[in-house]
Amino acid sequence: MSSHLSADHPATQPPGPGSVEALISQARRLRGDVDAVRRDSQDDATDPRGRWQRALYDLALHQLTDLDAHLAQLRDGPAPAPRAGSLLSRVGSAEWNLLTDEAEWSGELFRILGRDPASVPLSLDELPSLVLTEDRPKLTAMVTDCLVDGRPIDGEFRVVRPDGTVRTVHMMGEPVLDTDGSTASMWAVLRDVSELRRSQRAVSETRDSLRRPPPPPWHGLLRFPEEGRPGLDLAAAHLPPASATGPRSRYGGWYDACPLGTGDETLLSVGEFGHPETEAHGPGVLIGALRGLALAGTRPERLGDRLAELLRATALPPVRGAVYCGYRPDTHMLTWAHAAGPAPLLFRGGTGRGPAGPDGPSGQAEAILEAGDLLLLHTGTLEPAAVEHLLALAPRLAGAHCAQDAVRIVTRELDGSPGFEHACVLVARVTR
Repeated sequence: MSSHLSADHPATQPPGPGSVEALISQARRLRGDVDAVRRDSQDDATDPRGRWQRALYDLALHQLTDLDAHLAQLRDGPAPAPRAGSLLSRVGSAEWNLLTDEAEWSGELFRILGRDPASVPLSLDELPSLVLTEDRPKLTAMVTDCLVDGRPIDGEFRVVRPDGTVRTVHMMGEPVLDTDGSTASMWAVLRDVSELRRSQRAVSETRDSLRRPPPPPWHGLLRFPEEGRPGLDLAAAHLPPASATGPRSRYGGWYDACPLGTGDETLLSVGEFGHPETEAHGPGVLIGALRGLALAGTRPERLGDRLAELLRATALPPVRGAVYCGYRPDTHMLTWAHAAGPAPLLFRGGTGRGPAGPDGPSGQAEAILEAGDLLLLHTGTLEPAAVEHLLALAPRLAGAHCAQDAVRIVTRELDGSPGFEHACVLVARVTR
């Protein structure tokens, strides 16, 4: 960092070592107290209020650990090599000289951005190349306001590392003025806040869940972390009806993920009944039948016919449209078939497309997936315009941190859209 000072913020003497040590001791005592209370609490992880309380404890510990790391840096100065997993390793600094077009980055900043410390720091003009496309205007506006109007920078954006991972970065900075009052450079502190934001989202989600009654197990936002399906990050949701009239427990669709056969293969399915207001137990009955067929090894192209045979013996209406996918993590092979339902959509590298369809009305199609691919299964309209609307979400889905984030993007976009009332959405992201 340069020794230039902001004209609006003259240098102040840092606190003495003793006072910083006292603050560190207080922060660590408080962190220990919070951790002890958290461990002693008897929160029920299956209860929404218990999950909310646990998430609040975790968030408080995140922030106290972060405070301890910052105070230690005040006392010791920047460490040459941060500890693995330490929040201190997620704070970096930079200065961009506007007169020479040179940049200085701390080692921590190279690590935050996933770049080789031996490489040349990027200039301000080059920095947006690391940022998600939809966040670049935000970064450009912050930098322009800082350099032209002298406004401090205080905002967040998402960066894409060379390995494809996306991190959320909080940037704070100011212009540095020379002796005649002109802007000579810009300095900034950048902090990786990805874990902190996840903790805050967990608190928000669990708090929101306390404000509404729990939905039946086959609709609403749902993740499958306990399923542990090999090679997949899974999440799903059921869109509410466009009208608030009628019982909300009556839905005509389902989604599910379960083992296919006795190996690691996974069956992914979404579909809807012929009547949009099927009795509340309908999806549960169908999912039970579907899982039984899947465990018996029934292949995707045969599931539609076998389900139709079983439903004839029940009071439930027939399936109007469905898609069935099998995924093998060892070969990355996706096999799929659909019965009058929308075909699955594949998103890769910021673009979306529909995989090649099955041969014949009840045939099976195959595709090889790659790590980072995102598969979207949904019910609802088959209109080409609706498919194009979903494919246009590709740049936003590329920035999703997980399958659950991708589901939120899709459901917010489709909520209230004609043809997607009662629609089901299931996202499967191929993991490394």
